Amino acid sequence: MSISGINTRNQFKGSVVSIRVGDVVSEVEIETPAGIVSAVVTTQSVERLGLKVGDEALALFKATEVLVAKL
Repeated sequence: MSISGINTRNQFKGSVVSIRVGDVVSEVEIETPAGIVSAVVTTQSVERLGLKVGDEALALFKATEVLVAKL
């Protein structure tokens, strides 16, 4: 599974391992071959997508929303 029109380097396929639902936002964790990706999304988006633990999912990244720090 991938979404065409988006650079494949910005996509990580995995499965949902955790969803922490809040009133307005929720935290979704996706286990990928590169490790666990955690994202904060609106609870409405979680509901609209019908996300649940065990679902296959894609973690998609936009370069303008990624922070990098030198260690």
